[in-house]
Amino acid sequence: MKKTKTDHYTEKEALEFHTHKKPGKLEIISSKNMTTKRDLALAYSPGVAAPVKAISENPEKAYDYTSKGNLVAVISNGSAILGMGNLGALASKPVMEGKAVLFKRFADIDSIDLEIDCKDADEIIRSIKNFAPSFGGINLEDIAAPDCFEIEEKLKEILDIPVFHDDQHGTAIITTAALINALDISKKSIKKIKIVVNGAGASAMACTNLFKNTGVPQKNITMIDRKGVIYRGRENLNQWKSSHAIETKDRVLSDAIKDADVFLGLSAKGALTKDMVKKMAKNPIIFACANPDPEITPEEIEEVRDDAIIATGRSDYPNQVNNLIGFPYIFRGALDVRSKTINEEMKVAAANAIANLAREDVPDEVVAAMGGERPHYGKDYIIPSTFDPRLISVIPAAVAKAAMDSNVARKPIVDFEQYKEQLKQRLDPTVTIMQGINNYIKKHQKRIVFADGEDINTLKAAIAFKNSKLGIPILIGKEEKVKEQIKKIGYDQNFDIEIVNSKDTEKRKKYVQYLFKKLQREQGMLEWDCDRLVRNDRVVWASCMVACGDADGAVTGNTRRFGASLDKIKQVVNPRPGEIMFGLNLVVHKGKTIFVADTSVHEYPTSEQMSEIAVSAARVVRLFGFEPKVAFVSHSTFGQPETSRTKHIKKAVDILKEKKVDFEFDGDMQPDVALNEEYKNLYPFSKIVGNANILIMPGQHSAAISYKMMKTLGDAKVIGPLLVGLGLPIEIAPLRTSTSELINLASIAAYSADVIDYKI
Repeated sequence: MKKTKTDHYTEKEALEFHTHKKPGKLEIISSKNMTTKRDLALAYSPGVAAPVKAISENPEKAYDYTSKGNLVAVISNGSAILGMGNLGALASKPVMEGKAVLFKRFADIDSIDLEIDCKDADEIIRSIKNFAPSFGGINLEDIAAPDCFEIEEKLKEILDIPVFHDDQHGTAIITTAALINALDISKKSIKKIKIVVNGAGASAMACTNLFKNTGVPQKNITMIDRKGVIYRGRENLNQWKSSHAIETKDRVLSDAIKDADVFLGLSAKGALTKDMVKKMAKNPIIFACANPDPEITPEEIEEVRDDAIIATGRSDYPNQVNNLIGFPYIFRGALDVRSKTINEEMKVAAANAIANLAREDVPDEVVAAMGGERPHYGKDYIIPSTFDPRLISVIPAAVAKAAMDSNVARKPIVDFEQYKEQLKQRLDPTVTIMQGINNYIKKHQKRIVFADGEDINTLKAAIAFKNSKLGIPILIGKEEKVKEQIKKIGYDQNFDIEIVNSKDTEKRKKYVQYLFKKLQREQGMLEWDCDRLVRNDRVVWASCMVACGDADGAVTGNTRRFGASLDKIKQVVNPRPGEIMFGLNLVVHKGKTIFVADTSVHEYPTSEQMSEIAVSAARVVRLFGFEPKVAFVSHSTFGQPETSRTKHIKKAVDILKEKKVDFEFDGDMQPDVALNEEYKNLYPFSKIVGNANILIMPGQHSAAISYKMMKTLGDAKVIGPLLVGLGLPIEIAPLRTSTSELINLASIAAYSADVIDYKI
């Protein structure tokens, strides 16, 4: 296997990712309890007979008694895989699994990938027709033209569920949204513009069709394939290309581009030149969407035009045409009304919804998700960001309404405001949180020390941190060992990343002097004691780097116990003035986010300490974009049963009342009372019951046991523990932390370094 590398990973890393824990990216988990004999009897025999009979009498009941209504098949024959060509059905499986994961991640749609080992369009149609009853929708992917047209058209005729070829329509919908806004900004009429489409594949034709359905006259669109302009009278045109032929004397792109208002490129790098751009009309709209390299770069356009509105398929330029803005949410809306199809009205509705979203004022939660940047509608913001959490509520609602209005919906939505709120609950909050943090730190580059530089997971995290442009990593370790590990990952051993260790005598002297000055009175240490600490302990070295200004933050742990790392850090760094130090874990399960404290520092916090932890936790939670709602949890609820520990917790609540803090809190209460809305009627006097998002635990043991059980047995996502209250941005990873978890902690350290004033 050759060791080719992208911007973010090597082939070896990608292969290891796909084999980690279990092969592939998907698994099937039961949505019902399967623990008792009764459970099994209800799930299979004899209990399953009841829904079987109901469905046989009324097929629509399949939506009520099975997963059909939230299940999409992702289907390919591997004839056009991600620009790599015809590599076969089995080779397409990693891509189709990935698509299924995106459905789940962005719209909470369950999905199964099906690879059909066949090149015959009619046989593929028959195969899909025969297994289609199992699914609520069909997503076609990576099928070469012209078969993709024929397959989709025929399936839409014979099936009564949505069929959608994303390569065509996803791109078309996003591009049409961009066109609507670009025309608005440039003050041009959709009825009068001249468009040149360079490319005649599935995406290009779908874009052109949707442009026409949105109002562009056919005679105003010139399509160009590898042989030149598609004009009426040209020989050997298939039925799909013929439908886009126009009367024109233009024969090549350089002719057609003259006075064009819009260029849409779905072709190849370099297809559009600067000279051609010069020929375009005033305020030209240029969508150069070839991947991975556009037909012309924005920099090249700006060299010759300062009035152009530009979009590409790339995330490193403004206005990215990205199908992720479309297909998950379009299917979400179609499934929720049990639509028979995804028709043109629904596509136009999606395009308009996306366009309108870009025009709206961006609220604070979107700013947080985009890393502190507040975009404004204009030339550089005509398409919403893929990070915009409003997409999940806006697009499905528009698609669902269009389905209802065009009479293809079988389950109309009665209350759209309630529906939008339900959609918002489907988002995974951790993704939005970390996207926001990562977007922010990309613009505010920080130097982050990875203390355990020889550890393979830490090394992978540091390299990914660098390649993802999240910041500048520094590795602590022996240079020979680190380079050996880098080579194992699949990178060249001369990979450009800074490696430091105690051989750097200048830094070593500086750190020894810093530590000696700090510890000679605190702990009675002599200078050689400090020298031994600096030479022999990487956590001490990393902490000194941050304390002495040679780095902005650090992440350590992973190779030793949390407490051992914390003891070393506390020798170098004091608590933040006026704050208590504690561990805070962010836990997400089934869309609900909670913060758990103290998971790491205080074995049995006093009532005063618990109140201080609550105040600091509320501050941190607000940094993550949540309004804090604090529950002091216990084995009791409001003193029932009353013990010495419940009195201890009640005192913490009373202390907070005296402090008159600016957030809601209550306690004591059991965790289920704090988190489950069903208890609201039992305790109507409390605003926290069923609403809590911060759990202040009575002891470190209960906190650590709780979050680790949730992570291991409850399949919860956990970020942390975050070390709150330390005087510098240093995070400690638990033993055997994964690469992605280490990256999250490094990102949080970088974020904290910029947004927290550690001098207060």
